[in-house]
Amino acid sequence: MALTESNMLELGTKAPDFNLIDTISDKNMSLADVAGKKATVVMFICNHCPFVVHVNKQMVSIANDFKDKEVGFVAISSNDVENYPQDGPDKMKTHAAKEGYNFPYLFDESQEVAKAYDAACTPDYYVFDENQILVYRGRMDKSRPGNEQPNDGSDLRSAIENTIQQKPIINNQLPSAGCNIKWKK
Repeated sequence: MALTESNMLELGTKAPDFNLIDTISDKNMSLADVAGKKATVVMFICNHCPFVVHVNKQMVSIANDFKDKEVGFVAISSNDVENYPQDGPDKMKTHAAKEGYNFPYLFDESQEVAKAYDAACTPDYYVFDENQILVYRGRMDKSRPGNEQPNDGSDLRSAIENTIQQKPIINNQLPSAGCNIKWKK
């Protein structure tokens, strides 16, 4: 596991579209299928990363808290499943059920979506406004496995709330950190 920080995609970037299989419903989904009317949260995660395991409950809690506020959520796994079979689609479906994911969990087999978003690590979070323009990218909160900081989702929650309320973009955004995406060779 190599600790990696977000690449911090440029604010104002239009959300790249995608068409990926949702491992939960076995249906293909695009950005339009998962987008919320007021905001859309795109999360790059995987099954085995200890940084993702650390925040799983909070991700579900945040999605629950904003589901009635017209915010769409989607998780995407882009890891190389040949070398990391624990992140394969069948295991993603089982993992999503075990963790209670209340959002689609898409498989990016080609890794093209991760590249389009300039994703670097798991977890990596992106918040887009009602026009699919990037207004936040970075961490969920200060918490990391073993650092004793509260895992309350404060940074991500604040970014989503500000987006819903159409408040100005906060430019002082801190990167997420976690395991590097497992790129194909």
